[in-house]
Amino acid sequence: MDLSFSKDEERFRAELRTWLGANPPGPEPSDLDSWVAYGKAWQRKLYDAGWCGVHWPAEYGGRGASLIEQIIFQQEMARAKAPLLINLAGLTMGGPVLIAHGTDEQKKRHLQKILTAEEIWCQGFSEPNAGSDLASLRTRAVLDGDSFILNGQKVWTSFARYADWCMLLARTDPDAPKHKGITFMIVDMKSPGITVRPLRQINGDEDFNELFFEDVRVPRQNVIGTVDGGWMIAITTLMHERQTLTFSRQLQSSIALDELLDLARRFPSVDRPLSSDPLARQKLARAYIDSQAMRYTALRNLTKALRGGEPGPEGSIEKLFWSEMYQRMLVDAVSLLGPFGQLLQGSPHAVDDGRWGYLHLYSRGRTIAAGSSEIQRNIIAERVLGLPR
Repeated sequence: MDLSFSKDEERFRAELRTWLGANPPGPEPSDLDSWVAYGKAWQRKLYDAGWCGVHWPAEYGGRGASLIEQIIFQQEMARAKAPLLINLAGLTMGGPVLIAHGTDEQKKRHLQKILTAEEIWCQGFSEPNAGSDLASLRTRAVLDGDSFILNGQKVWTSFARYADWCMLLARTDPDAPKHKGITFMIVDMKSPGITVRPLRQINGDEDFNELFFEDVRVPRQNVIGTVDGGWMIAITTLMHERQTLTFSRQLQSSIALDELLDLARRFPSVDRPLSSDPLARQKLARAYIDSQAMRYTALRNLTKALRGGEPGPEGSIEKLFWSEMYQRMLVDAVSLLGPFGQLLQGSPHAVDDGRWGYLHLYSRGRTIAAGSSEIQRNIIAERVLGLPR
């Protein structure tokens, strides 16, 4: 495994690091409305400087960055503590799918506004009875002249109430086999008949939403690819999502580890920092070992991709390990704080303004999002170990 960087890659890193040093993102607002406005302004600033959608082809507004340069971009953004880009669904899934399968008219209409964050995109895949088993979706779209009439429900849709467009899957041929008769389309979120209902999470956030479609009219020209051919488009979408997430999760775990170690050095245990306590040191050592295991797993996946390999079931190994490791790390952080770990934002005695308890509650959903741990274990058992269904 060659972990060195070429001169061009090092120049790419130095240019980005210099720009980030001169243009720090600034503190993130705590309330969601303000954060969305902040996120749009930050993404526009990146776009104006040529740093948005670096992996997109240059002809569509990107830099045509290589996979290694994409990793470098993520590393430097993490190093600068820059926020996730507000239009992440559009940048990592919607845009690449349009580039691969969209018409010239669709590309001209949407791609630049995805990059500038003028139009925010969300993803309408999961449904109440079709989450991990996506092909079981029940949302229906019936052709009526030059439009489809859309009825159904989606759930766990991130930033839906701020979104301008939703890329979704709908069943257009109910008599076709399970993975057939599904169409990939994009829906204007201002269309009559759409209801967005925020979902309040255990940590108080409301960035997830339910979507209800009641006789929503979707122009036929909003279909991506072919009618009834949406399943392969969905696979393309998920492959882009997984490739993006594989190394970003490793970076998240590395950042979380650094912050956990810093907490242990700062927070006292009776008359000494937690980092001196033998039991605390065992937890910190486990967290370090887990983080290194995650790093080398990500590097193995990166090496395979650089050699031309397609994403495979090893992505499930990475996702399963990361989500459960992240939970363990935050359980350790809260337990190391003792009673202080129960105090949330606003309490005068909360450590780091209650951030650790907040993240601990947030982490509970990581073993559900992007495929639950149970689904990931089934994939590993069947496709990696060759066990019977």
